[in-house]
Amino acid sequence: IFFRLRGNMIRTPWSKAAPQRILSALSAPARSISRTAQPPSDINKDGKVAESNKTYSTAVAEVQVDQYNYDTMARALSHPETPVAYVRDVVPCEKQVEVPMDGNQAASYVAYGMSETSFIYPISPATSMGEHMDNWSSQGKKNVWGQSVRVITMQSEAGAVAACHGSVAAGVLTTTFTASQGLLLMIPNLYLIAGELMPYVLHVSARTISKHALSIFNDHSDVMACRQTGFAMLCSFNVQEVMDLGLVSHVASMRSRVPFLHFFDGFRTSHEIAKIKTIPYDAMKQLVPTKELKNNLRDLALNPQHPIIRGTGQRPDIFFQATVAAGRFYDAAPDVVQAAMDEVAKLTGRSYKLFEYMGSPTAERVVVLMGSAAETAEDVIDFLNKKGENVGLIKVRLYRPWSAKHFLSVMPDTVKSIAVLDRTREDGAQGNPLYLDVASTIMDTGVSKLVTGGTYGLASKEF
Repeated sequence: IFFRLRGNMIRTPWSKAAPQRILSALSAPARSISRTAQPPSDINKDGKVAESNKTYSTAVAEVQVDQYNYDTMARALSHPETPVAYVRDVVPCEKQVEVPMDGNQAASYVAYGMSETSFIYPISPATSMGEHMDNWSSQGKKNVWGQSVRVITMQSEAGAVAACHGSVAAGVLTTTFTASQGLLLMIPNLYLIAGELMPYVLHVSARTISKHALSIFNDHSDVMACRQTGFAMLCSFNVQEVMDLGLVSHVASMRSRVPFLHFFDGFRTSHEIAKIKTIPYDAMKQLVPTKELKNNLRDLALNPQHPIIRGTGQRPDIFFQATVAAGRFYDAAPDVVQAAMDEVAKLTGRSYKLFEYMGSPTAERVVVLMGSAAETAEDVIDFLNKKGENVGLIKVRLYRPWSAKHFLSVMPDTVKSIAVLDRTREDGAQGNPLYLDVASTIMDTGVSKLVTGGTYGLASKEF
């Protein structure tokens, strides 16, 4: 990084101590001349300013530049504190009108209320989410701040997410919707949004990736392709959860600075029509974390009035450290998400956990899965336990960041064998994604348990 200080070019390598050195270098000359000093009054007889007065003016100008550089760098280097999980007081919402709607409408309802702009592009089965946003915007529907959301249709999914990236970089709450190959086209920008720690929510109707043939039906092969982008991944199992956990995603992203990919099963949930309880926008507004919204988005926006630099090129000596430095935000994210869930529970009366166990409290065999199939599995678990079996089910809601602590806290100590069912298949891999996370979590405990993996539901072919 280069700064021109009083005519000298100083090169400062970026390391842990570099920010302090930069500020020290910037502040030193700025303190050498008093801003309040009176200018010398020696003026030539012909009315021209003496050379000494010119020198003074130049010095004052240099001081002002130095002070400006100092203030600018101080803002750029004052990183927000690590996110803290806390549950605020929330006034319960008594009037939650029951309305029949599908999962896509539930997601777009929350997204419209918690966004200021949206860039959309159609792809099945996510298309109707963008259509709802566009219709409501054209009708003048207001979000939680009493504003109409600006909705713009782009020419591709890549264009939609690139526009979202620029919008959140400017400090605007933004969202979009997609599925399948459309999500794959967004992946390069997902890395950028996550790497720059921008609050943002992407709603996905999960759909299979076209391989030997095209299929528009559901599995998790598209969202699993995004698990290393740095996006948090939150899964809803039914239409009511799409509304509630969609709200959790928006709130948790503002509070944690981690962008969220909120997904639910395409067609199985996105097009399932159910009578659900809607959350009024005036009640939803209680959950907007105003302080964190300012600190984590507005104050970090690209603005010529208070410039910062973003999207730089980095050499090998600093890229590693900068990447690892973001780890504290991801370490804090699970607790932030749970706090947001607890606030939604206070607001709506419907409680959620990162991982939820149901079944026998002394189960020896459990199944682990996520998505709409969990409701079918829950019915099977109830049936088997009534027949004398001793089994259970762990439903995974927060898939990324993976929290081993929260996973182990819900699993009975009596468990001897675990079957992990993935709704995706990775050819050539040692195991599928969810299975590998569970297996490594169990291995780290040092307690021997049998963990087996399986695949189900590719392109909506159920059990």
